[in-house]
Amino acid sequence: MLPFKAMRTIGLFPSDLPDKGFDMVDEDLIPKSLHEKMMAWRRDLHAHPETAFEEHRTSDVVARALQEMGLEVTRGLATTGLVGTLRNGEGPNLGLRADMDALDMQELGNCAHASTYAGKMHGCGHDGHTAMLLGAAQYLSEHKPFRGTIHFIFQPAEENEGGGKYMVQDGLFTRFPCDAVFGLHNGPQMRFGTFSIREGAMLSASDFFEIVVSGDGAHAAHPHTGVDTIVAASSVVGALQGIVSRNMDPLDSLVISVTQIRGGDTWNVLPQETVIRGTCRSFTDKARALAKSRISEVCEGVALASGAHITLNYREGYPATTNAAEPTRYAIRAAQSLVGVDNVDTDCRLRMGSEDFAFMQQACPGAYIILGTARGENDPPVHNPYYDFNDDALSIGAAYWVRLAEQFCPR
Repeated sequence: MLPFKAMRTIGLFPSDLPDKGFDMVDEDLIPKSLHEKMMAWRRDLHAHPETAFEEHRTSDVVARALQEMGLEVTRGLATTGLVGTLRNGEGPNLGLRADMDALDMQELGNCAHASTYAGKMHGCGHDGHTAMLLGAAQYLSEHKPFRGTIHFIFQPAEENEGGGKYMVQDGLFTRFPCDAVFGLHNGPQMRFGTFSIREGAMLSASDFFEIVVSGDGAHAAHPHTGVDTIVAASSVVGALQGIVSRNMDPLDSLVISVTQIRGGDTWNVLPQETVIRGTCRSFTDKARALAKSRISEVCEGVALASGAHITLNYREGYPATTNAAEPTRYAIRAAQSLVGVDNVDTDCRLRMGSEDFAFMQQACPGAYIILGTARGENDPPVHNPYYDFNDDALSIGAAYWVRLAEQFCPR
């Protein structure tokens, strides 16, 4: 096995900040006992990872904790999602969201709380996100430094399956009206204790395509007697790259990546079918529509030129994560009040990762922020088998939620 440094991949949230970062949260805000409680929650969830719409144990743990705090708990949104509601008089309605699901991947690290489920792992830090929001709920339920209603939204199936979309479809914001909704993600390759955010588009939309190239197979020695689906598929792949370089405005952003090509079973037969799969990433509706249209036109053109039959299945995934102006200002003020102005990048660069929090932002004004959690320069990125959420960041994340509640719902 290669050492970790040799197999390291690029993280979704690289640092944009040159400074050292923030070190410690005042114990008057997040006492040591609450930090230890968040660690216990987080490590228990990490040892018992559950993937999309299967977060039954996780949902039980969260619901039990919220009920012990005295919150109203509503379960069953998007199958395993739940909402804990804390009321303290008349005032604004605030939504705070954490994702709960894990990934279908094998953990290779050797921490004491490593996954006990083969082939499943909290490889993106959603265990930490859940623990931080539970910690904030604990503090806010005990101290109530706000006036209004806070809905703590625990969402299933962020990874690939769009649990946020299904929570909205299940009536999330009609049953639990919110004036704004906020999300947070850890950034293990951002300097510890820093925040990154920007108004407008921040994370890209993500779409998926499958292109099936079919035709009469033939002996490899007699290609003229059939249709070479591999050559036709290769023409499609080449033409797809031209969409980015020749059809897109160079000042806009679009990434089209072919991630799979499958065809053929033996050495001397031209296959009847070759399948191409891949993704598109973009930040604007215009770029997204152009990509879909041009991919379809490329398929039609190559089919005409090659004699192959080509079908396109294009599936729109997550929209771009787009931060609304006023919620973004609240998020910035809360982060700055916690870690200082110099440790909050308010105009971070666009990121090609995607988030189904975007569906919530389409239904309710919202803002999404990244919290730096790096232990050091070689901390494993998310979606890496050696990744483990940095427990030192739990207090900062919980304190951010508390500050946001205090400022959005002032007492």
